[in-house]
Amino acid sequence: MSGHEHRGRTFTYRLGSSQNSTKKLSPSSPPKSSMAVELRSNLSWTMLRKKKSIASIHYSFRLDLFLLLFLLSIPRSISELNTMQGFCAVASDSDCSSSFTKILIKGGTVVNAHHKEVADVYIEDGIIVSVRPNIKVGDEVKIVDATGKYVMPGGIDPHTHLEMEFMGTVMIDDFFTGQAAALAGGTTMHIDFIIPVNGSLSAGFDSYIKKAKNAVMDYGFHMAITKWDEEVAKDMELMVKENGINSFKFFMAYKGALMVNDELLMQGLVKCKSLGALAMVHAENGDAIAEGQKRMIDLGITGPEGHSLSRPPVLEGEATARAIRLASFVNTPLYVVHVMSIDAMEEIAVARKAGQRVIGEPVVSGLVLDESWLWDPDFTTAAKYVMSPPIRKAEHGKALQAALTTGTLQPFCDQKLSEFGQRHSPFSQQILNIFSVLLVGTDHCAWNSTQKALGIDDFRKIPNGVNGIEERMHLVWDTMVESGKISVTDYVRITSTECARIFNIYPRKGAILEGSDADIIILNPNATFKITAASHHSRSDTNVFEGMTGKGKVEVTISGGRVVWENNKLNIMPGSGRYIRMPPYGYLFDGIDKADAAYLASLHAPVHRTKAAA
Repeated sequence: MSGHEHRGRTFTYRLGSSQNSTKKLSPSSPPKSSMAVELRSNLSWTMLRKKKSIASIHYSFRLDLFLLLFLLSIPRSISELNTMQGFCAVASDSDCSSSFTKILIKGGTVVNAHHKEVADVYIEDGIIVSVRPNIKVGDEVKIVDATGKYVMPGGIDPHTHLEMEFMGTVMIDDFFTGQAAALAGGTTMHIDFIIPVNGSLSAGFDSYIKKAKNAVMDYGFHMAITKWDEEVAKDMELMVKENGINSFKFFMAYKGALMVNDELLMQGLVKCKSLGALAMVHAENGDAIAEGQKRMIDLGITGPEGHSLSRPPVLEGEATARAIRLASFVNTPLYVVHVMSIDAMEEIAVARKAGQRVIGEPVVSGLVLDESWLWDPDFTTAAKYVMSPPIRKAEHGKALQAALTTGTLQPFCDQKLSEFGQRHSPFSQQILNIFSVLLVGTDHCAWNSTQKALGIDDFRKIPNGVNGIEERMHLVWDTMVESGKISVTDYVRITSTECARIFNIYPRKGAILEGSDADIIILNPNATFKITAASHHSRSDTNVFEGMTGKGKVEVTISGGRVVWENNKLNIMPGSGRYIRMPPYGYLFDGIDKADAAYLASLHAPVHRTKAAA
C-alpha cells in the first residue's frame, strides 16, 4: 500500500525487503492524543464494530459518532499487537515505553567536536542539565549505562528529500518513515529541501509543514528557488524573517524542470546576501548534460550506465567553478551540495585557499560506493544507484575520504587521482589539505524498485536518488574512524557540530553541553552492523549499501530527551518532532561587511573629472 491509510489512526507502510513484502506499521499517537496506538494492525471501522459487538448498529450516524468519541477516550492499553521487529508503541503500560523526563547517562566517554572526557550526562525535560563525573540522582531517573561506549551529539543530516514530488512520482519515504530510519541510525535532526509549488515559496512552505505533521524528530528546511520575479524575492524575505529558513538552493541541472540560468542565479545570490541567507547550488552544467543524454540515446545506450556517461565529472567541475566565481563576484558565502568528484573538490579547494567562503558537502554514497554498479546486468540492481551528480569511479570517493582527514594525507594521494591526477598530482596533494571537508550529508531521496523501473527503457526517466539517512552515521564511523583516518572528535564535527554551526543552530544542536537539546547517541565501538533492505526502516525495497558490514554501532538514540532507539527497537511518537527555525547571518557571514568596504576602497572610483571648457 502506498502512503498511509488513516482509519482509526493506524498507518500502513511498505518497509524495505527484497521480496517487496508489506509490513504494517502503526506509529504511536501524538502527545496530545490519549488514544491507544497499535503496531502491526490495521483495524478498519468494520473490524472495530465487530470487536465492540455493535455490528447491529449498521450505519447509524449518531452511534458512529458515539463510537468515534469512545475510541478517542479509551486509555492506551493495547500492547500485545506491538510485535513488529524494530518498533514499539509509546504507551504507559508498554514494556518499551520511554516517557522519562529525567535520564542519566552514566560512565561513557562524552565526545564533542573540541574535546572528549569520561563523564555522566543528566537530562531533564529534553534539555541537557549537567555534564560531569559521578552525578547522583534519585530513583525516579532512568539510568542508561554507557560504560566503554561513546556518548555523542545526535547526527544532523544537512541534505534530505522526504515525500518529494519529482520525475512523475513521489519519493517513497515520508516524514514518519524517513525520520524513523534516521533515528534508528543515530541521526536526530535533518534539514529537508522544500520545492516550491508552481514557483510559489509560500505555497511550498505550507505544503511541507503539512507533510511534516507526523514528524518524530526535529527538522529544519532549506528552500529551493526555481524561478525569479518580484513575488519570489518578497517570499525569500518572508521565509527568512518569519519562517526560520536561512538557506536557498539553486539547481544548475535538471533542464526544463528545476534548472536556473546564470541570470537567475546571480539575482538569487544578491538576494541571499542581503538577507544573510546561505546560497546553495546543485552544481552540474544542465545544458551540457542535456546534450550528453541525447548523445547516449543516439548511441543506443538507454540503461542506467547512460546516466553516468551523460554527466561526467568535468560538467560537475565546470558548474562548481562557475557558481564559485559568481558568488565571489557578489561576495557571498556559497554551499555546494553533494560534491561527488575530484573536479568539483579541486575548484572548492582553490577558492578556499584564496580566502573565499565556500563549503563543500560530500554525501555518504559518494564516499563509499563506486560507479561500477551502474553497469550491473540486472536493471533493478543498476537503477537503484542512479543519482545526480552520479556516483563516480572509486578514486573520487577515496579523494573525498582524504579531504575528510585533518592530518597527513593518505598514501594514495601521492598517486594519480583519476585521469586528472597526472596533470594535478602535486597540486592535488596541497588541494586536499586545503579542502578540509567540514561535514557529510546523505541526499537521502529513496525510491522503490517499481518507481526506478519507470526508466527501464530510458535512463532519463529513472527517478534520481538513493537512500542514506539511516546508514550515514555507521558508514562514516566504519570508513573514517575505525580505519584510523579521523578522530572521534572529528567524527562529531563532520556528522553533527559543523552542520549546526553552518546553519546557525549551535550550540542548541550539535553539542553535549549544559543547556543544549538532549539529542544524543550512544555508540558502541566494538559492536558490528550489517545493512540490508530487509532490516532497514525506509519504505524502499532496495538499499544501495546492501550487505555492507562494519564496526561501530549506535545502540541508543535519545531525541528531545526521550529514548527513541534502544535494544534495536524504535519508540516514536508521530507529531513529537519540532520544526527548528534557523536564524540568518551564520558564522560564514562574519566579516563580509568589512570585505565589502575594502573592495569599495580599492576601486578608486568614481573619478571626478572636470568638464572641458566650451
